[in-house]
Amino acid sequence: MTDADAWRRVAEAGHTGNETTARESAAADDPVLRELSLGALERMGKLTDDDLRAAFNDADHSVRRRGAIIAAKHRDVTLIAPLNDAHDGVVEAAAFACGEHEAVSEEEFATLVSLATAATEPLVREAAVAALGAIGDERGLAAILAGCVDKPAIRRRAVLALAPFSGPEVDAALQTALQDRDWQVRQAAEDLLADVAVDEREVPQ
Repeated sequence: MTDADAWRRVAEAGHTGNETTARESAAADDPVLRELSLGALERMGKLTDDDLRAAFNDADHSVRRRGAIIAAKHRDVTLIAPLNDAHDGVVEAAAFACGEHEAVSEEEFATLVSLATAATEPLVREAAVAALGAIGDERGLAAILAGCVDKPAIRRRAVLALAPFSGPEVDAALQTALQDRDWQVRQAAEDLLADVAVDEREVPQ
């Protein structure tokens, strides 16, 4: 059996509900098979939290990243391990998953704040800022505001992440964003301010 045949067999297992084939592949030497196993088990609703925790410790970063992405739908799984992974792609995926969870542990939250301000990879900072916006905890506001003066993609994401917050610092950041040299940042600020205006008009007087 060629690699392509083996990959196809596992992918099809997710559609046919063949858990045995999917689980056998979870221990395969080929990381592509291990990654496909995660997707197949998730598709058939048989992926457990223990499966995800095992994926977070896989030797191959692509498997760890796939596990982190899938974990976005598993709210009871802690994401500390992938948030502290050595590979930026895994960390980015874990930050995204935290944002999907919305409610996170204190340790996860503190890690996101640190990543949003100190991660060397811009994509990680961007994902962490977005997650903090989705979580909406006031303690993350300073990190989001820091993102408002970062690289363009991060500034745009940070402006959108300001949606749950209010106050003078938020107002000032939005006004600054309206004058940003990047049109997407300006558009994000305009859209957010327009949404706020609509909300205010709909509040009963």
